[in-house]
Amino acid sequence: MKIVIVGIGYVGLSSAVLLAQNHQVIAVDISEEKIRKLNSGVSPIVDPEASGMLNEFVKDGIIGGYAEGRSLSATSDLKSACVDADYIIISTPTDYDVATNSFDTKSIESVIGQISSDAMIVIKSTIPIGYIAKLRESYPNKDLIFSPEFLREGSAVKDNLYPSRIIVGGKCEKARMFGDLVKEGARSNYVPIFFTDSTEAEAIKLFANGYLAMRVSFFNELDTFAAAKNLNAQEIIQGISADPRIGAGYNNPSFGYGGYCFPKDTKQLSANYDGIPNDIIESIVSSNETRKTFIADHIIDMNISVLGVYRLIMKAGSDNFRSSAIYDVALKVMERGVKVVVYEPEANDEDCEGMTLMSSLDDFFHTSDLIICNRWSDELDKVASKVFSRDIFNTDS
Repeated sequence: MKIVIVGIGYVGLSSAVLLAQNHQVIAVDISEEKIRKLNSGVSPIVDPEASGMLNEFVKDGIIGGYAEGRSLSATSDLKSACVDADYIIISTPTDYDVATNSFDTKSIESVIGQISSDAMIVIKSTIPIGYIAKLRESYPNKDLIFSPEFLREGSAVKDNLYPSRIIVGGKCEKARMFGDLVKEGARSNYVPIFFTDSTEAEAIKLFANGYLAMRVSFFNELDTFAAAKNLNAQEIIQGISADPRIGAGYNNPSFGYGGYCFPKDTKQLSANYDGIPNDIIESIVSSNETRKTFIADHIIDMNISVLGVYRLIMKAGSDNFRSSAIYDVALKVMERGVKVVVYEPEANDEDCEGMTLMSSLDDFFHTSDLIICNRWSDELDKVASKVFSRDIFNTDS
């Protein structure tokens, strides 16, 4: 089949790699740099599995050659790419807009407005609950469904190859065929597929991320209690997590949840509750802010002159510091008059909002009175006495 994927971010690239194993895939993006990289077999995102598979695609002729109907290429020409397409997947960014209290879906509508093909349009961008139903009213002649992804930064391609489940927000024959395409590319022996209406699929996405964010917040609040009462948080968490009904996932304390999904998804889920009684959903967002303030206050109490921030990225294997909790903590500390220096190879001066970006790790170590990190790195071993982190188990979750 011919499949077009619009947007070469984490979601778009992972879908492209998965489907190009068996089909003709054309990725479309406005970034010439991403297009150049993908056509050269280079991953435009930080993802070891993506890099390895793209290298194999070059060797096998899937990229830049002929491989019996299997191919992966990239372009900025959406109109030409969509000619004779069977499926068009939209995976453009939908950031949360505080002014409208909802995801900004303009990028999705812009793409749909340019599509004249009668191919089924599969939206994978994260969207509000009820969005597809409204979209169908605006585009009654378009065949639209929603199929969410559940990916982690740094391992998006692996999560797509070994999915926990496949959700397809449609029950027609084309929707079922799309579910089969995704399952065909997966490497797991058994992958459950759920065919639902699109609104239920939208709810699955937001409630799943809402639950994980709630779990992160729960263990962070446990850690806050332990710190306030001078208790051993690790012992408490290990004792709790030994219960198989609770388990060990997402139980490692942090400065707060961040990244592409949790901050915006929890805000959108809370907004979708407008007029519906709730306590837990609304509190997830406020709990994360409370945690960051607690961490900042704790740092201020240490009476330091220079705070060092080791990496703004959320975790190892990521190149993203969007809505990073450690970033917010650093800004809160800086607002209280403490000088903040940052070591982050992925950042530039414009990213740091008044904090001082340092390129030399040794100079960074020497300048900092205290160093904070959200997740531990071996680079910090030699200055461990200077480091403050809530990373108890040395895991990214």
